[in-house]
Amino acid sequence: MPFTDNRRFKAHPRMVVGAKDMYYISDDDREILDGTAGLWCVNAGHCRPKIVEAVRQQVGRLDYAPPFRMGHPGAFELSERLIRFFPGGFDHVFFGNSGSEAVESALKIAIAYHRVRGEASRTRLIGRERGYHGVGFGGISVGGIAPVRKAFGSLLPGVDHLPHTHNLEKNAFSRGQPQWGAHLADELERLVQLHDASTIAAVIVEPVAGSTGVLIPPVGYLERLRAICDRHGILLIFDEVITAFGRLGASSATEYFGVVPDMITIAKGLTNATIPMGAVLTRPGIYEAFMNAAPENAIELAHGYTYSGHPLACAAALATLEVYEEEGLFTHAQELSTYWEESVQGLKGLPHVIDIRNLGLVAGIELESIPGKVGERATQCLIQCFERGLMIRVTGDIIALSPPLIIRPEHIDRMMEILSTVLQKVD
Repeated sequence: MPFTDNRRFKAHPRMVVGAKDMYYISDDDREILDGTAGLWCVNAGHCRPKIVEAVRQQVGRLDYAPPFRMGHPGAFELSERLIRFFPGGFDHVFFGNSGSEAVESALKIAIAYHRVRGEASRTRLIGRERGYHGVGFGGISVGGIAPVRKAFGSLLPGVDHLPHTHNLEKNAFSRGQPQWGAHLADELERLVQLHDASTIAAVIVEPVAGSTGVLIPPVGYLERLRAICDRHGILLIFDEVITAFGRLGASSATEYFGVVPDMITIAKGLTNATIPMGAVLTRPGIYEAFMNAAPENAIELAHGYTYSGHPLACAAALATLEVYEEEGLFTHAQELSTYWEESVQGLKGLPHVIDIRNLGLVAGIELESIPGKVGERATQCLIQCFERGLMIRVTGDIIALSPPLIIRPEHIDRMMEILSTVLQKVD
């Protein structure tokens, strides 16, 4: 099983057999409050009728269309909707099937973009420590989570990393963006001096790092990255697989922070996780560079997937975007964010809690590790929360919360009640 302690799971399985709105149904017929929107992805809640019906109708009309030298209307309609949906002037979309594939696509597009513009020496990629960008070799290489990297050898050459921004001494229990740490973006200037800008293709970061334990960017940090990339002709990629589609109370972190990258990778909330899908959005000039460089009738970008722009995924995504807009879910998330912050920060002072971080409808609760058993305390919290009717996500000894955007105050109250009980009981 993926990212699972398989022996422990098989000894005591946690099985879900159904889902509706804010809840999973366990195999022993209990309601499990979803505190994680599945895996950061079921933003509109589970089994929403409009999305289910859109997929049902699509599979009876066109189940599959080959994406190589062929097309179908749904992919073009979805592309146009996404371009209007995200601010920042993005003008083209490239589809894949997951966040991992979106990242691989963005990294390849970045390197190829410089090549077709006559700057073939720009091949170096810059990621960030504690970053997570999926499980492809490119994504692992620019990612910076040691347990994800260590089993797979030397990974891609020509990759370097910025330092992460997490500092408990300076920023513990910050509400929203921490004040300390913007200067860490200036480490990119050091890497430019080390490698020379003529060798660097792109910098990729998560605006809010999710899978590593909810690391919020310091005030001014993303703005500095943007300015340095502009100064040296480096493409800036925001991995918004988690932050896009309302998680922060806006369409994207790009909108929330007001910092526009050259590419955005998206997935998860794109289809409300009903059908796997990922995509890359690019700003003007990137697509045109490929079109202008290639000979007439040549394939301009030798890249793609069998299921790029799959008809069922397009149908699910279009219906998902309608649900977001018709129900005002991003506005709801923004309006509820203060209640969320007060509730989550109310866990301060409970046993083992050494930090709480929050922004929008996401939170990270960091626990002191048991000596010699990193991750065990949070894992016990996960197990006990599930037994009490709450699904949480843990990474190391950090509890991550990211509920569906349809959440109401009474759901938040119940989540905090269960978490409080568990934190007071866990060893």
